Amino acid sequence: MKKLAVVALALSAFSAGTYAHDAGEFFVRAGSATVRPTEGSDNVLGSLGGFNVSNNTQLGLTFTYMATENVGIELLAATPFRHHVGTGPTGNIATVEHLPPTLVAEWYFGDSSSKVRPYIGAGVNYTTFFDEKFNDTGKAAGLSDLSLSDSWGAAGVVGLDYLINHDWLINASVWYMDIDTDVKFKAGGVQQTVDTRLDPWVFMFSAGYRF
Repeated sequence: MKKLAVVALALSAFSAGTYAHDAGEFFVRAGSATVRPTEGSDNVLGSLGGFNVSNNTQLGLTFTYMATENVGIELLAATPFRHHVGTGPTGNIATVEHLPPTLVAEWYFGDSSSKVRPYIGAGVNYTTFFDEKFNDTGKAAGLSDLSLSDSWGAAGVVGLDYLINHDWLINASVWYMDIDTDVKFKAGGVQQTVDTRLDPWVFMFSAGYRF
């Protein structure tokens, strides 16, 4: 009986120290997410060049479920990103906010006992735009009624989890999203539509907790 007790105690200690991304686990990560658009568009009003869009950093959240020790399903969420929009000659003329929830399937390299788990994934992004408005510079140029259409597109991610212990981990990941939108506005009362792509890279650094 004493031998069995010793074996059981040893197994319990081993299990408590095991690093695992195992089937059925769920974990959440939170940290900084920086959106860096690689924007391009048709010329604005034929003479102002294409739109340019500023970077922005917000709180990023990911929620991951491990279907197997190597296959995970992850949802990316965040607080609203806010960007300044402009053209070369005019400078900033507007601001816009958006949310880009993204769902991907991921392949984790290594096995469930690995302390370091690199992964890749692919899936779909949905981006919704809101609170679009011209600033005083845009209004002075005769621009009004700004709106951006929502977008569906492909998404991909490359990331790395480093497991501190059974419960906590740190993560670094890079996301790419295919985001295309129709920018609609009026110039001197005349309706305009400019096809615009944002196609941002998203850089996220976070800490995670596993359940």
